[in-house]
Amino acid sequence: MAKKQTLKNDDINEKKRLELYNTQYLIRFAEQRAYDLFLENLVKGTSHLSLGQEAIASGFANAMQKNDKSFCTYRGHAHTLARGASVVGVLGELMQRDCGLMRGKGGSMHLTDTSKGVMGSYAIIGAHLPMAVGSAWRAQYLGHDDVATVFFGDGTTNIGAFHEALNYAVVYKLPVVFVCENNNYMEYTPIESITAVKNPAADRASAYGLESIIIDGNDADEVYRTAQKAYAKARAGDGPSLIECKTYRQSGHSRADPGSYRPKGELEHWKKNNDPITRYRERLIEFGIKQNVIDDIENNVKELVDQATEEAKNSPVPPEDILTTNVYANGGWAWRN
Repeated sequence: MAKKQTLKNDDINEKKRLELYNTQYLIRFAEQRAYDLFLENLVKGTSHLSLGQEAIASGFANAMQKNDKSFCTYRGHAHTLARGASVVGVLGELMQRDCGLMRGKGGSMHLTDTSKGVMGSYAIIGAHLPMAVGSAWRAQYLGHDDVATVFFGDGTTNIGAFHEALNYAVVYKLPVVFVCENNNYMEYTPIESITAVKNPAADRASAYGLESIIIDGNDADEVYRTAQKAYAKARAGDGPSLIECKTYRQSGHSRADPGSYRPKGELEHWKKNNDPITRYRERLIEFGIKQNVIDDIENNVKELVDQATEEAKNSPVPPEDILTTNVYANGGWAWRN
């Protein structure tokens, strides 16, 4: 974990800091609501929450331009919400309702909203890295200024697609940013027990001629500043960046995981000392932002999520006639049979 920085308020203005906090708090509260809906048996199947990792999604999303592209893992709620996707659409998708982002057909692990630049959440480990590279190649070829950002877990760094995507992006100097969310665990296995280097992403950067970048992924300001530099580099035609964000997931790998493999006291330590929401709220107060302003943000988020929850609950399930549509690129299954 990086050392706590000396606080500076000159490069990130108050408006942006409030936006960073709003995004983090929205992710936290919406995901807690998703967990509650699981307990009510309104969400079927599994889901992977980002509780404790909100600063990464917030920092990068707030540094992006509107036309930039996000490629997410199956733990994609946070990044989808951070880009401005409808809360009703996200919760509706989790509950398999017609109001969902994909009308209830995709579910938790496939959240997509191309209107917001969210190019999909991918359940296959590492599969989306070459896709992000392809998006960046398209932008370079057409002369567009959008940057692709691909988020992935620490375990993905041991997958072949990680190395193939990095190599190709560097060779062609593509506008893509690789973001490793290192939360210490490959599902149930500590990353350090199965990886030859201490920092699974950053320690491999030099093999591709990239700078080794390790940041505190629970500090939204540090994430935001680092993202700004990476996007400026990409838009200038200077190629990709690989950023390793040190963080920690406060929930299990999925809702079926009680996290019993964690060492005693580890979770409590991270919650007490490195919770991104608590840290950022304290920082806002240090910068002189009034408590009532912070309270208003939190209350507005709660009201938004409450309203979205009720709207999603009251939405009908999708009609049967869309069952075989959008299965293949031509919109139906007949082409394949």
